[in-house]
Amino acid sequence: MNFSKTVLSKLTAAVLGCLVLGLASLPANAATATASFAVTAAVQATCTVTATPMAFGTYTPTAVSTSTSTVSVTCTNGTSATFLLNAGTTSGATVTNRLMVNNGVTLQYGLFSDAAHTANFGTATTPVNGTGSAVVTTVYGQVLAGQYVAPNAYTDLITATVTY
Repeated sequence: MNFSKTVLSKLTAAVLGCLVLGLASLPANAATATASFAVTAAVQATCTVTATPMAFGTYTPTAVSTSTSTVSVTCTNGTSATFLLNAGTTSGATVTNRLMVNNGVTLQYGLFSDAAHTANFGTATTPVNGTGSAVVTTVYGQVLAGQYVAPNAYTDLITATVTY
């Protein structure tokens, strides 16, 4: 009888062990739920403008002095824009007769869209087609010879305006 108790006990333990191992290898049934949400953005048409200084250096009245500046306009892709340069801040200046000033004395100069200094950067606007990258325009400056003004530092401030 001990033998049958021992067998029965070991058999029960073996069956229980198999059941436990068998149940442990079954996949767990996990429940899931999902939700979606929209992601949106409204891109506004925009442009930025930057410019480098134009420095003529030391002007000698016996020679023409030239210099350049670059105007960079960056607009959102597909945005059409134009930019123009004003006459400057010196009293009496126009877009065809720009003036630098020092203590009421003026030095005349011009801004041009070409290196030959023949196309004045006047009242006409320059078109820009927005690509998301900077559109760089070179502005060519020229101080004509023959202006015998007092030695000093002459300045003006030009504003580039972008309309879009």
